[in-house]
Amino acid sequence: MNNFSSRPWLAAALALASCAGTKPAAVATTTPTAAPVVAASSAPNDPKGVGLDMADIDRSVNPCDDFFQFSGGNWLRSNPVPSYASSWGPRNLLGNRTQDLLRKILEDAAANRNATPGSNLQKVGDFYAAAMDTAAIDRAGLAPLKPELDRVAAVRDAATLRAEIIHLQELGLGVFFRIGVDVDEKNTSQYAVQMNQGGLTLPNREFYFKTDARTEKVKTAYRTYVKQLFELQGAAPVVAQLDAATVERIETRLAKASRTPVELRDPQANYNKLTVAAAQKRYPTLDPKGLLAGLQMGKAQEIIIGQPAFFDEVNAVLKTESVPDLKAYLRWHLLRSSAAALPTPYAEAAFRYNQALTGAKQQATRWKRMQAVTDQTLGEAFGQLYVDQAFPPAAKAKALEMVNNIKASMAEHIQTNTWMSAPTKAEALKKLNALRVKIGYPDVWKDYSTLKITRESYLRNVLAARQWERRREAAHLGQPIDRNEWGMTPPTINAYYNPPMNEIVFPAGYLQPPFFDPKADDAINYGAIGGVMGHEMTHGFDDQGRQYDAEGNLRDWWTPQDAAEFTKRAAVVGRQYDAFSPLDSVHVNGQLTMGENLADFAGLTVVYGALQKQLQQRYGSGPRPKFDGFTPEQRYFLSWAQLRRQNIRPEALRQQIATDPHSPGQYRTIGPLMNMPQFQQAFGCQEGDKMIRKPADRAVIW
Repeated sequence: MNNFSSRPWLAAALALASCAGTKPAAVATTTPTAAPVVAASSAPNDPKGVGLDMADIDRSVNPCDDFFQFSGGNWLRSNPVPSYASSWGPRNLLGNRTQDLLRKILEDAAANRNATPGSNLQKVGDFYAAAMDTAAIDRAGLAPLKPELDRVAAVRDAATLRAEIIHLQELGLGVFFRIGVDVDEKNTSQYAVQMNQGGLTLPNREFYFKTDARTEKVKTAYRTYVKQLFELQGAAPVVAQLDAATVERIETRLAKASRTPVELRDPQANYNKLTVAAAQKRYPTLDPKGLLAGLQMGKAQEIIIGQPAFFDEVNAVLKTESVPDLKAYLRWHLLRSSAAALPTPYAEAAFRYNQALTGAKQQATRWKRMQAVTDQTLGEAFGQLYVDQAFPPAAKAKALEMVNNIKASMAEHIQTNTWMSAPTKAEALKKLNALRVKIGYPDVWKDYSTLKITRESYLRNVLAARQWERRREAAHLGQPIDRNEWGMTPPTINAYYNPPMNEIVFPAGYLQPPFFDPKADDAINYGAIGGVMGHEMTHGFDDQGRQYDAEGNLRDWWTPQDAAEFTKRAAVVGRQYDAFSPLDSVHVNGQLTMGENLADFAGLTVVYGALQKQLQQRYGSGPRPKFDGFTPEQRYFLSWAQLRRQNIRPEALRQQIATDPHSPGQYRTIGPLMNMPQFQQAFGCQEGDKMIRKPADRAVIW
């Protein structure tokens, strides 16, 4: 993954609508009147299943009142958040298991001093060996960073300042703003230069202006962090304090001009194409023409400016702030971006700041942190070594079969939708049929042959890799679209939908138990990885994804009436999530989380239909077996819920609600189910139960 991240589809993933407008096959949508269908324990002749943890179920809770607690209450009580983590759930447990394998791969590579020079094995082994050599890192001190610090110190005027901004952008720092090359969202047959707001240290603009106690605690930690790094670099305390205040003042100017997280979700508003000449006229101090030339993007004739008013302020900052103050800002971001690769005191200062954000009590062990950095930096070189050991071809074939079944169910839901007109349905089906699916790992791997990695310096390796990635990205300009690229690495336990490429991507790391288990029954796999597949697929039709057509172009293909009806129905989802409050005075932001909530709603409904088809094919009209005393339908919902179990620290929960487009795990579990007659029928729930919304209050989209 590169350092340029104007990609909301990927940010939502870095880190998954409601019941259908028509009746899926074999699914009753009338209100059931039966008593709750819940197994107190397995019947003697019920076989034991694979994939659900029976001991984790809290049978003292009525599933129709709180399915989050019912499905995993015992687990939640017995699995507190470890001291090194900010939250804890099944994905963390899978992550630990995956990390054990990755650690062995890395340690074997690091121990191999005979690897062919320039090979992936040599690069991965040397990178990890240098990263783990804390004695050498501490001995070196700031020496590996000194050439970069000297460059900042040498800035003396506007011309040398612009040159240094170009250099730091090439190193992936994102000072003042972010710039990169990506697919043009209104002409997806070509690449374009894109510039977006950035340059902040705190998680988003809101942190600079909110004055509640929680935010003030984070800001105090931020101020301490900046001052400490300046002091570690050698500044006297009084000078470090003044420079830290300067950094905060400049960042506050940038924050004031930044758009909110909700505003950044509007793809049309964040697409503003200017000719280079027009951009040069509007932002003369920034000098876009010189910026592009310095970043090897000089052939560009146009720039897509995400937030024009933000760049007005960047231009003003560069024009009105003194050179010494701007140098303090640059020096801070250089130190901050390098802290994890510098001697121990720098890394410890970075962790103390992170503690204020997440509530973590201690750092993860070094090998886990360095394994993550190796994955981020040499992801596909490392990933090749991983998939050779961890991802058999049969897993890929089974996953593709599930995707195709879910795709067929989605097509049915579109065709039988009661509120969408025929022209919009035709465009939706065209988009669905054009959807690309990537499973496991890239068909064509990145070529790292021009990247030099040695055991001499961890920091130099990091900086070299950042620069290599930026130059690789810039080289896309003017070239055909590379549809083999991935935005995640093979070991990643996550997935994403990419609107401009109209593709869903599932790395190998996700396709293993408990998310995907070839030994489990269909209900488990459809509720687990199937739920993720449906979620990602229906992102193409959420409030953001629906604005892109079959070719990935940002184009309105909806009739005005259909668009208005979708917006009205989506607003019901927004209001429902606005009402969820996991902490005193803290509410979920229904607008920020809208896309993810819609994908959860639609995904669960569509995948339920796919499961019914699968069960029909397997058992026909005959009886469907229970496992552990639960029907396939019950196991489907339990599988979805058990994989969203999560304990989370209050600090991390507040930050998630402020910055993350995903709702907290408990609401991802119950939010969609409260609107699904299929859930109501599966567990025999009655109107009036806490998990059941009245028909008039339900969100109904697909």
